[in-house]
Amino acid sequence: MLASGVLRRLAATALIAILTAGSTGTGSAVAQSRATTAGPGAQSRVDRDELMRVVRTLSQPSFQGRRTGTPGNLLARQFIRDTFQQIGVAPAAPGFLQPFTFTRVLSAQPPASPSQSAADGANVVATEAGLQRTARAIVVSAHYDHLGVRNGMTYPGADDNASGVAALLAIARYLHAHPPGHTVIFAAFDAEEAGLEGAKAFAKAPPVPLSAIALNINLDMVSRNDRNEIYAAGTFQNPSLLPLVAEVQRRSAVTVRLGHDRPKGNGGSLDDWTLQSDHGVFHQAGIPFLYFGVEDHPDYHKPSDTADKIDAKFFGDVVEMLIDVVVTADRTVR
Repeated sequence: MLASGVLRRLAATALIAILTAGSTGTGSAVAQSRATTAGPGAQSRVDRDELMRVVRTLSQPSFQGRRTGTPGNLLARQFIRDTFQQIGVAPAAPGFLQPFTFTRVLSAQPPASPSQSAADGANVVATEAGLQRTARAIVVSAHYDHLGVRNGMTYPGADDNASGVAALLAIARYLHAHPPGHTVIFAAFDAEEAGLEGAKAFAKAPPVPLSAIALNINLDMVSRNDRNEIYAAGTFQNPSLLPLVAEVQRRSAVTVRLGHDRPKGNGGSLDDWTLQSDHGVFHQAGIPFLYFGVEDHPDYHKPSDTADKIDAKFFGDVVEMLIDVVVTADRTVR
């Protein structure tokens, strides 16, 4: 996650009131009912061992914190590309790669001025063709870059954002086995930590016209929370998404809270994440978004953000919920 600085009507009017209250940024739970995403006795849709394998791979020392333009970042890029190929989803760009160049601003201590340098990145993008050829596309995204090595210390970025990439790949695997109605584009963005540069490059040259994108579902830091909760941001800007989140919450083993999407000057009491990860680029382009992420933990943007800190049960339950989000969006979003 970039550092902070960073459709259907409801079944009853009472539920509308509950959801509206929950979207004020107070952190209210969407609903109180609790059940596993798949339902009692149902088969899990997630290989939880595979989730952790992906996180451990991307956050291992040889990947050097995955800073854009480094050998470790290239290793991560190849790993994601190879996994897309193994799953069987189709490339959404030649060889799954969407290369781009951006200007990296290097900080400097006063009185020196910040310097700039050109940097190369590449998004890794795949797609699962929808059965309803006339339907608009859904973009599921997660950034794969992180902070790299600083002052001799590696920042492994297990939660931020190897966890989001693992969730993205699990969703791709599920949808390839259970084809959706909408075309779904899977975007592993580069250079998020450098200022959402990968998402900006995607928006400049999208695999489908921006007008043909119905929704962005962005995943950034989804594997750690001591309170068994995760936030869904984006319903303040797009209230029509409230029923979707409410429906998923009723089946979720984790608490899905609304918030972090309302400006503090407009009644919000939580930090506003609207522009703090790749979904911000979609929002600025007028595309509805849902962003799923946990609040900052003590290891956020630190060398201690390691795979062993992840709660595998919480992480697996979150990804079950995220698959449900995508499946429900496929059924309800127009």
